[in-house]
Amino acid sequence: MMARETGILADRAISALFETERLISERELDRDQIQPASLDLRLGAKAFRVRASFMPGPSHLVSDKLDRLSLHVIDLSEGAVLETGCVYIVPLMESLALPADMSASANPKSSTGRLDIFTRVITDYAQEFDKIPSGYSGPLYLEISPRTFPIVVRRGSRLSQIRFRVGQALLGEPELLKLHESETLVASKLPNVSGGGIALSIDLAGDKEGLIGYRGKHHTAVVDVDKKAQHDIYDFWEPLYSRGRNELILDPDEFYILVSREAVHVPPDYAAEMTPFDPLVGEFRVHYAGFFDPGFGHAPAGGRGSRAVLEVRSHEVPFILEDGQIVGRLVYEHMQEKPASLYGSGLGSNYQAQGLKLSKHFRI
Repeated sequence: MMARETGILADRAISALFETERLISERELDRDQIQPASLDLRLGAKAFRVRASFMPGPSHLVSDKLDRLSLHVIDLSEGAVLETGCVYIVPLMESLALPADMSASANPKSSTGRLDIFTRVITDYAQEFDKIPSGYSGPLYLEISPRTFPIVVRRGSRLSQIRFRVGQALLGEPELLKLHESETLVASKLPNVSGGGIALSIDLAGDKEGLIGYRGKHHTAVVDVDKKAQHDIYDFWEPLYSRGRNELILDPDEFYILVSREAVHVPPDYAAEMTPFDPLVGEFRVHYAGFFDPGFGHAPAGGRGSRAVLEVRSHEVPFILEDGQIVGRLVYEHMQEKPASLYGSGLGSNYQAQGLKLSKHFRI
């Protein structure tokens, strides 16, 4: 099948960006750094502790702002602790020289979102976070703010990912409905397609034990972002049970891991993203880590029944969530071509065929 002129770049095309020096890295790529429709970004050697988050604006380099706003420089070469409630800016190992017809967007990785680590990619002259305009040439920086747990990071840690696109690839609502009819994008008899996306709702009925989610504990030990199965769940998380009410009151400033009622399917020729906050459904934020790769929930890739894990925070006021309430929308985009590897198919993907699941750092 011929590649489309527009769409999200697949793994082979991302590799080609390095070959043509449209993507440049300080050191050789990690073996699994290129994903089916995205590239993991790696932290550089230094973190700048800053007083507050900032936007460079159309006439400033990030480095200019760091000269003025930096409070302290932290060496990441041997690993360092980033504290909750603090804001850090880290130059990334990867930099860009995008062609005029190519833009990019960034998002936290799934494991980053599930640890409540707030991250945003910043470019020179940026007027939006996590958006890299067509033709951008220059360095990339990551703003990091751990919200619930202090974390250990080091040079080479991967907290964020970037997607590249040519042109406009978003599916409109008629196209989305048609794709759902043929491929079942969400396991729902009556899909709610509006606002350019397909709705996901919350599961607060729970599993056979009534477990509906987890709430993050305060004043915990540190989490090493590069180590799997290192920590006991109950040292960091409080399990939440339905007790037959099928509702949950979200307290402000608390962090919850919940799960969608519907299984999600991303066919191999498409990529999806969850809108992180929809003011139409309530004053809370769902899902920091929005990218769903081609093959997520795809049965041949081992993903039948993959549900979306939701990272949830209430804003200013307590908010009652009820079972089946819409909490966000999935938007779908065309891939330029089918990836060489699908999510879950031998890639060591941590969250294929998942239900309610904490990040890979915890052991049951």
